[in-house]
Amino acid sequence: MGMSQDIAKVLVSEGDIRERIAALGKQISADYKGREPLFVGVLKGCFIFMADLVRACDIKCTVDFMVVSSYGAGTVSSGAVEIVKDLSQDIAGRDIIIVEDILDSGNTLSYLEKIMTARNPASIRIVTLMDKPERRTADVKADYVGFTIPDAFVVGYGLDFDQRYRNLPYIGVLKPEVYS
Repeated sequence: MGMSQDIAKVLVSEGDIRERIAALGKQISADYKGREPLFVGVLKGCFIFMADLVRACDIKCTVDFMVVSSYGAGTVSSGAVEIVKDLSQDIAGRDIIIVEDILDSGNTLSYLEKIMTARNPASIRIVTLMDKPERRTADVKADYVGFTIPDAFVVGYGLDFDQRYRNLPYIGVLKPEVYS
């Protein structure tokens, strides 16, 4: 059995994702013309989005990654955040673009913004593939948003449930019986 039988509906198609990332890449390239931002991916969920996003940007840039833990195997953020893998370089004076797959409670990004601000970068901006504003508990706003989505349990295109479904080429709503 494949994965698609676990999906209630496709929320964002593969084609729509491709088009939106191309537009985000153009916008970021224009905003950072003549600069060399550091894209900081928050693993694991960002890896597919970030690979496509940096290829859609026509600017000099570098990449680094962080692993931040806040969910465990559950479906709801615990609110506690810890850095499991930190950046491998100094970001003082750099233009930072944090890349997230999804912004929901905002707890993780709020924490990352505080940590990074203390390291004196030139600027920090956030790009997220999906924004779930109904779920926000922290005061965080993305500078670049792929799609604003309703409060549904979504998987695919890097997003997982229990480490599965990341490899779906679209964003789908997971059937409740799969995770309840």
